[in-house]
Amino acid sequence: MQIAQNSVVAFHYTLTNDAGEVLDSSEGREPLTYLHGAGNIIPGLEKELEGRAAGEKLNVSVSPEEGYGELQEQLMQEVPRDAFQGVESIEPGMQFQAQTQGGPLMVTVKKVEGDTVVVDGNHPLAGQQLNFDVEIAEVREASSEEVEHGHVHGEGGVEH
Repeated sequence: MQIAQNSVVAFHYTLTNDAGEVLDSSEGREPLTYLHGAGNIIPGLEKELEGRAAGEKLNVSVSPEEGYGELQEQLMQEVPRDAFQGVESIEPGMQFQAQTQGGPLMVTVKKVEGDTVVVDGNHPLAGQQLNFDVEIAEVREASSEEVEHGHVHGEGGVEH
């Protein structure tokens, strides 16, 4: 069976940046399972998997536009230290959920300078070229319930 709209796909992957550093991998774990066409993985990878079948191996390079987007400077902000009430020590790399006009946003602390904290609301992989080494483990037809819910159930998927 080929990967198409509403098929369930399980695949192993290794994700690297352009410097060759491994950013994420399914090695030693179960394959990543998703519902194709439901927006469960980044668009550039989903597009490259379309029409493929179990057993295929491929290398995919995904641009920022088809991955986690370009870096948006307006998502980098200086925030007063006292906005982090109840947090004694704030260190670069820490993540917090900020309340914005558009709803909740995860931000990462980039630096702390005295009473000012610089936070970044961009996805950590925004602005990066993403390189995937993929092996497709399984392709099957999704159940009507999976299609209705927009995600995979059971093995490697969501349990309700």
